[in-house]
Amino acid sequence: MKEKGRLFLIPVTLGEISPLEVLPLSVKKVVEMVDDYIVENEKTARRFIKSIHPSKSQPTLNFSVINKFTEETELPSFLQACLEGKNMGLMSEAGVPGIADPGADVIAIAHEKGIRVQPLVGPSSILMAMMSSGLNGQNFAFNGYLPIDKQERRKKIKDLESISMKQDQSQAFIETPYRNNKMIEEMLLSLNGKTKLCIACDISLPTEFIKTLSVESWKKQIPDIHKRPAIFIIQG
Repeated sequence: MKEKGRLFLIPVTLGEISPLEVLPLSVKKVVEMVDDYIVENEKTARRFIKSIHPSKSQPTLNFSVINKFTEETELPSFLQACLEGKNMGLMSEAGVPGIADPGADVIAIAHEKGIRVQPLVGPSSILMAMMSSGLNGQNFAFNGYLPIDKQERRKKIKDLESISMKQDQSQAFIETPYRNNKMIEEMLLSLNGKTKLCIACDISLPTEFIKTLSVESWKKQIPDIHKRPAIFIIQG
């Protein structure tokens, strides 16, 4: 029986920065040997591959695209190269695959098919924000996006604050970058003044901003992080 290839989980940068400033050499070595990829966007994946390995032949690369338009029934076929004995790479649009990323569905199928999944070291904005927040890193939850509706969002913010207080659990979440400032406004209106709030954006980039203050202190120095990728963490 032919040995199956491995599925490498390939991290990428969190923004416009030289890959080898934040990624280990092991990532470059995997990109050098892998020609079959599962990605969210072929154009940006090709750009990343070129940035980390400029001499790699682009015409030989094969891509399967996983995004909100991909049918669930298509996913098993994306791993065909692994079943044929070839190594494959899975990439997110930013950071690490499988964390706040649709690639998790492909990873689950790889396990079902007996394909070895091998994660590579790289930047996770969620973990890096937690690391630098000073909030509870022993017990935390990532909640993805909060509701868009204003009333539902305010209720969710209050619910997360309540859970945080009851369980001593940090609560992390994200927002679409162009709505960041509105999210900050909602949090400052909804949260208790003594609740701690970490705002972390542009993580690992030259414009990085990470600060944890009480809500009452944030009200005196509201930051403008419009259109900058951000993580918010609260702890009551």
